[in-house]
Amino acid sequence: MLLIGALSAIIVPFITLVLLKMPATRGMTISALVVILVAYTAWGMEAMVIFSSILQAGHKTLTILWILFGAIILLNTLQNTGAITRINQGFQIISEDMRVQAVIVAFLFGSLIEGAAGFGTPAMVTGPLLIALGFKPIAAATTALIADSTAVAFGAVGTPVAVGLSNISGASVPFFNQIARQATLLDLFAGTFIPFIVVVILTTFFGKQSGLKATLSMLPWTLFIGITYTGAAFIFARLFGHEFVSVLASLTVLVIATLTARKGWLLPKDEWKEAKNENFQMDKQKSKMGLFTAWAPYLVVVLLLLFTRIIPWLNTFTKTVLNLSWNNILGIEAIHSDWLFLYSPGTILTVSALIALVIQRKSFLTITRAAKQSVSTIKATVFALFATLAMVQVFSNSGLNMTDMTSMPQYIALSFANNLGSIWIFVAPFLGELGSFITGSATVSTLTFAPIQYSVASQIQLDHNVVLASQLLGSGAGNMICVHNVVAASAVVGLTGKEGEIIQKTLVPAIIYGVLIGIAGFVAIQLL
Repeated sequence: MLLIGALSAIIVPFITLVLLKMPATRGMTISALVVILVAYTAWGMEAMVIFSSILQAGHKTLTILWILFGAIILLNTLQNTGAITRINQGFQIISEDMRVQAVIVAFLFGSLIEGAAGFGTPAMVTGPLLIALGFKPIAAATTALIADSTAVAFGAVGTPVAVGLSNISGASVPFFNQIARQATLLDLFAGTFIPFIVVVILTTFFGKQSGLKATLSMLPWTLFIGITYTGAAFIFARLFGHEFVSVLASLTVLVIATLTARKGWLLPKDEWKEAKNENFQMDKQKSKMGLFTAWAPYLVVVLLLLFTRIIPWLNTFTKTVLNLSWNNILGIEAIHSDWLFLYSPGTILTVSALIALVIQRKSFLTITRAAKQSVSTIKATVFALFATLAMVQVFSNSGLNMTDMTSMPQYIALSFANNLGSIWIFVAPFLGELGSFITGSATVSTLTFAPIQYSVASQIQLDHNVVLASQLLGSGAGNMICVHNVVAASAVVGLTGKEGEIIQKTLVPAIIYGVLIGIAGFVAIQLL
C-alpha cells in the first residue's frame, strides 16, 4: 500500500490529465490534494513541513512564470517589430516543408537553447517560434517538448551531469566527463532517432491521409541529422568534456541542416504543410529587415546565457545581485527555493527583447504592447502551475517526516530495485524518466536517483558508468512528459487546459526513447 501511495504522484496525474483529459488546473489540484493527504497520513509529514513545501511551490511558480513571460515578450516584441515576418521569409528560402522546420527550430535551435539555459526554457522559446512560422498551436507545443530531450542531459552547460551526479562517491570533473562520454556513446543509437520521431508525431497526429508516406520519405534526412548530432556530441564530449556538448553539437548541426535543407539533399521533392494553422496568413510583402538583424535577438539570448554561465566574474555578479531566493522557509532549513533574478533565463529573454528594439530601431511602445499581450497569455496558467509544483514539492520533501521513512521518490526507486534488479539495465532509463516526469528537472531526477542506480549496479554487478549514463539520458527523455513543462509549453502557445491531450502525444515517444536507451545499455554491457 505504501508503494501505491508513493506512486500517487504518477498515477493520479495520469488518470486526471491523460485518461480523463481534465485541464491541468483541475487535474493537478486533485493530484496535489491526494499527494498531500498521503504525505500527512502515510508518511507522517508534519503540517508545518507541508505548508512550507506549498510556500516553496508558490515561490518556484513565480520563477517559472518569469521565464514564461520572458519567452513570450521576446516573441511578441519581434512580431511587433516585423522580425518574425523576416525570419519566416528566411525559412521559405531554406525550406517551406514544416517537417524540416520542426527539426531545425525545435530540435536543433531548441538544443542550443537547452545547452545554454536548460530549466524547460527551450520549449517555451521554440513553441511560440513555431506558432509564428504557421504551426497549429498543439503541433508546436508537442513538437517542442519531444525535441527537447536529447540535449537535456547536457543542458545549462552540463548542470544535470555536474550537479546531478555530485552526490556519488568519488564525484569529480574526470568522473563527470567519463559519464558524459558513456552517455553520448549510448545516444549514438538512442538519440539518433529523435529527429525522425519528431517527424513521425508531426505527420501522424497533424497530417491528413499521407502520414506513412510523409514520414518514410523523411527517414534519410532525419537519420542523417540525428547521427550527425549524436556523432558530434560523442566527439565534443571527448574533446571538451561535459559542459558544452549540447551547445557545440547543435551549433555544428544547425549549419549542416540548413545547408542540406536548402540544397534539398536527402529530402523528398514534395513539401509537407499539413500542420499549418488554418488562420495563419503569410505576409507576402518582402521585408526590408536583414535576416541577421531579425535573428539577432535570439543570438543575444544564446550569448547572454552562455556568458553568464562561463565568465567567472559575470557568473558571480548575476548570482549575487538581486538574489530573490527564499531560504529556510518557515524555519525549515532543508526547504528553500532559488531565484537568482539576473541569472534567470526570464531576465535574459526580457533584456533581449529590449535589445531588439535598439537593433531593429523600433519605438519603446513596441515592448509595452508586447508586455500587455504576454501578461494576458500567461495569467491563465498561474494556478495550474502552482498546483503542479505544490504536488512536486510535497512529494520531494516527504523524507522530512516523523516516521524516519525515506522520501516517496526514494521509496519508489528502492521498491523497483528490489523487484526488477534482474532487468535493471532496461529499468534504469525509466527511473530517470520517472524522476523528470514528477520533479520537472533532469538535474533533480539524477540527484535523487543516481545513488540508488549506483547501489543497484554494485549489487547486481552492472557497469556503473552504463547505468548512470542510462539514468542521465532517461531523465532527458522524461522532459517530454514532465507535467510542469507541459503546463508551461501549453501556456506559451495559448493552449491552457489542453495539457492531457499533449501528454497523450508525447508519452509514446518518451517510452520509445527509454526503450532505445535500454537496448543501447544492454548492448554496451554485453560488450564490456
